[in-house]
Amino acid sequence: MLATCITRTSLLACFALAWSYSPAYGQTISPRQLVEISDFNAPVISPDGRFVTFRLEVPSVERNRYDTAWYVQAMDGTSPPLRVADGGVPLRNSAGSVMSAPAVWSPDSRWIYYRAMIDDRIDVWRAAVNGSRAEPLSLDSADVRDFVLSADGKVLKYSIGASREEVVAAEEAEYLSGILVDERTPVAMGLFRSASFGGRLATQRYTGDILWDWTFVLSDRTDKWKQIELASLEITDLSVSQYPPRTLTPADLVNLVPAPSVISVDSRSGRIALLTEAEGDDRFSRGRMSLSMLTDARSREPERCFADACVNQLIGAVHWRPNSDDVVFSVSNPSKGFAQSIYRWNVRTGEVQEVVHGEGVLGGGRFRHMPCGMSAQSLACVAEEAGRAPRLERIDIDSGYRTVLFEPNKSLDAQMAILTPRLLRWSDEEGQEFTGYLFPAITSDGAPPPLFVNFYRCPGFMRGGIGDQWPFASLASHGISALCIDASSHQWDAVTRYDEGISAVQSVVKLLASTGQVDPSRVGMGGLSFGNEVALWVAANTDLLRALSVSAPAVTPLYYLMSSLKGDDFLANMRRNWQLGAPDETPEHWQRLSPAFHIDKFDVPILFQMPEQEYPYTLDYTIPLIRARRAEMHVFPHEPHVIFHPRHKLAANERNLDWFRFWLQGAVDEDPRKSKQYERWRQLDGGKE
Repeated sequence: MLATCITRTSLLACFALAWSYSPAYGQTISPRQLVEISDFNAPVISPDGRFVTFRLEVPSVERNRYDTAWYVQAMDGTSPPLRVADGGVPLRNSAGSVMSAPAVWSPDSRWIYYRAMIDDRIDVWRAAVNGSRAEPLSLDSADVRDFVLSADGKVLKYSIGASREEVVAAEEAEYLSGILVDERTPVAMGLFRSASFGGRLATQRYTGDILWDWTFVLSDRTDKWKQIELASLEITDLSVSQYPPRTLTPADLVNLVPAPSVISVDSRSGRIALLTEAEGDDRFSRGRMSLSMLTDARSREPERCFADACVNQLIGAVHWRPNSDDVVFSVSNPSKGFAQSIYRWNVRTGEVQEVVHGEGVLGGGRFRHMPCGMSAQSLACVAEEAGRAPRLERIDIDSGYRTVLFEPNKSLDAQMAILTPRLLRWSDEEGQEFTGYLFPAITSDGAPPPLFVNFYRCPGFMRGGIGDQWPFASLASHGISALCIDASSHQWDAVTRYDEGISAVQSVVKLLASTGQVDPSRVGMGGLSFGNEVALWVAANTDLLRALSVSAPAVTPLYYLMSSLKGDDFLANMRRNWQLGAPDETPEHWQRLSPAFHIDKFDVPILFQMPEQEYPYTLDYTIPLIRARRAEMHVFPHEPHVIFHPRHKLAANERNLDWFRFWLQGAVDEDPRKSKQYERWRQLDGGKE
């Protein structure tokens, strides 16, 4: 039976016994199973409505890579998906997340066209829908940035920047002459080829005011467009007058409509559906949108949708239904764990109807902003819920009827049946409402189990919170309840939004403890990005926690110093989001916010699992904590904000599982390769008295 180690003395006594614990109740979910989940990217329906194409991405821990492939499947579900082409290395943004990569169908629905990084180059490829042929088309000396297929399917235009040889030469020239430090230089990291890009190490440059906003050397080279005659595959350079028309953006409408954020243009009529930001600066307004329509790009009077689903809602993807007057859009519901539902607004009649009510994510991939594929009759959506992994579904737009087309994670779903995740809704003492998904621990002794808490966002399948580092299902199947809390708002005032995090955690621990569902003396917490900031804040300002595991920096003078070269945009961002000027300008607020000024407040053991791109920004608080034997840090080479290499992700997940079992259960893995890990942890001076 698992004993409860409440005081630090009894906790250390448990460790002295070198007591190991493994579930006696049978099956567990391993971190590797959660890391190697198959994900869908950007389903697109063919012009004739008969087929859907999508890219499947499968992490391989063994090969430390992502196996990707393009598939085509009949929309009627009468046949399994057909693999038609290799998908190449997934292209990622600078934060490490996979970018949406929709294919383009030929007008006759016989081919798909797509960008792919294969053999260290990004080209435009095409694949036959019957799987008989896949071939590169551009084969250019530079990587393809974008492409456009003509309406008749006879010509493909693509854009490029600097050639790969030019990029390498520029990097090596800097290496030999010394790299100039200016506003674009990421001084906190390696300056020469320190970032992983499609299997190649590249030299970075800052592009914006956010920590992970960076790109690569010569990426600012102006686009040059070329043209491929698809019948002959002849490639010619284009003059500027022959470049494809620039896509309309929200910025083009700022003088017509206040604060446009997202637009969708009806290719048939030129009508523009748009989302505008809700008015107000309170916590209920931020991120909320209202839906309207412009008859064309010159119109100054938007026609508004007045239904409740259209006004001041968390509206995501917005698209025109082909050959109709319908705008199809998704809405996330905060009171239901941000579950998505899909609606259609007929701009001619003004009628709004719910197409389908979801219990999780319904879109074009893992995240809420990615759209479903759409034809005149149906949607092709990636669906996933807290306890059910991603799958592809057909949804009839008129009836809302749902049909599962492809379930690559079906075996994992069967194993997940041992768990019963549920949506919690609760309020704090001031009446502020929160939601979160709880994975109750599987236990055999009836005693209240420990609790792990992750705070930020809980989209779709609960594999490991934002960043995928904390394996909810593994923790629960090993006897630790796991809770993911959705942040109810994102206040501009930093102290207010951090205190909301404290209130959310305190109130839910009190609620669950009052009914014997958790042991309030054994609570751990972890998080990435904003979740990291809140977890550190809870640890420093309450006595709720017994152990902590975080990834990503918090604001400190060192972070400010290293990033200040970015200039005015960065400085304005610091004032807007944290109300911080230079340390000598706002010293009291720095003292209040930054963990660097209250090392003594951290009296719990802290595990830092950091990407190499960001750990230097933390050194003014992580080094003192390590020296004080209150923390341990692991750094993953060449990783950005979101750690993505499968072996790194698995290592982070397995270590987090061991960490919380050790501190919350007194459990020790018997694997002899981990003996030094436990020796180090026993020496940490972060336990509660």
